[in-house]
Amino acid sequence: MDEEGRATLSIEQGQEKVTQKDDYGLATAHTIDRDSWQQVGLMLVTSFNCGWILSFSNLVMWPLGWTWGIICLLVVGLYTAYANWLLAAFHIVDDIRFIRYRDLMGYVYGKSMYHTTWVFQFLTLLLGNMGFILLGGKALKEITSEFSDSPLRLQYYIVITGAAYFFYSFSIPTMSAMKNWLGVSAVLTFTYIIFLFIVLIKDGKSNSNRDFEISGSEVSKVFNSFGAISAIIVTNTSGLLPEIQSTLRKPTVKNMRKALYLQYTVGVVFYYGVTVMGYWAYGSVVSAYLPENLSGPKWIKVLINAIVFLQSIVSQHMFVAPILEALDTKFLHIDKAMHSGENLKRLFLLRAFFFTGNTFVAAAFPFMGDFVNFLGSFSLVPLTFMFPSMVFIKVKGRTARIEKKAWHWFNIVFSFLLTIATTISAVRSIVHNVQKYHFFADA
Repeated sequence: MDEEGRATLSIEQGQEKVTQKDDYGLATAHTIDRDSWQQVGLMLVTSFNCGWILSFSNLVMWPLGWTWGIICLLVVGLYTAYANWLLAAFHIVDDIRFIRYRDLMGYVYGKSMYHTTWVFQFLTLLLGNMGFILLGGKALKEITSEFSDSPLRLQYYIVITGAAYFFYSFSIPTMSAMKNWLGVSAVLTFTYIIFLFIVLIKDGKSNSNRDFEISGSEVSKVFNSFGAISAIIVTNTSGLLPEIQSTLRKPTVKNMRKALYLQYTVGVVFYYGVTVMGYWAYGSVVSAYLPENLSGPKWIKVLINAIVFLQSIVSQHMFVAPILEALDTKFLHIDKAMHSGENLKRLFLLRAFFFTGNTFVAAAFPFMGDFVNFLGSFSLVPLTFMFPSMVFIKVKGRTARIEKKAWHWFNIVFSFLLTIATTISAVRSIVHNVQKYHFFADA
């Protein structure tokens, strides 16, 4: 985009005049312009209340304690909500609609930012999917542990989980196609969380000797705190808002913000509630996988883990959809139906290749907490906080008031420094676990 084009960038308010021929990078094998904001909002609520939240009491509250834990949950939550609200406004720039994050950054800043965004976003989604596979494997192992003192190695359950995700993504290939599964996912989500709350309250009341002391040296406390901030970011955002927004009916900006309101009101009550209640019930001994702490009865522990596994099959699909969209758009015949004979063969091979690779890596590196922290540091911090403000500076910088420009420059600098600090913390934790564990560990 030339200098004159950059100078005339503007956010289009009258979205109805934007047509498909004006869209940027519209060619896609997946569905766009179809979903209601209620459908997308429900998808956000259920997907962010997946089994990942069972690790956040340990990853967030244990390093921060009560005071800083609550403060950081509120501040970072509001900050991520604002950042997503801002990014939603840039779905249309210069009367052009952007259905992918990398297309937006490439249009505004050139090819280098296109490729940078592509790497950051796909790294985030790949690591996230590996974390989901680890989560599902952990849930299955917990179920068998209730009936046997010597369950199979974790890797067997990871393979089962990867296979389940593969079959679901092959049968339900796009984000919009999840529509008929979201009601089931919502029932599963609220069922396991309600049962979890019941056990947490019971355990918390019976455990009068809870210890909330933050252990470790001062240096480790600082690094662990940055890791906790990374985890809070993962709790609240995904780094794929433009891709989610592309599925919405017009007006896309207004509808995306309605869906975000649903996530940051209804959704946050549950995933923050589990995070806080888990720490309240078990204190500093809270596990990195909360069901390991539950006292029982056995049937509730089995039920919670079973529902977590089943719910994760649906919720993981939202986070991996942009990668699958890129593969499908490149390798499928987009002028033919998704389920035509030739496309079905290619779809099967693409999904098999993707989930086989991710399952193998997840089995080789079963360190769930480290995946979460690294996910929230190196790539998700810039995608969430830095890039939307960079777009604002380029799009609205010439006409914005000085205090607004100063605010967005602050966001850029602050998120850059936060990226460095949280990445160092995540790498430190990964190195520590690599020294402690071995490849294909039965963690």
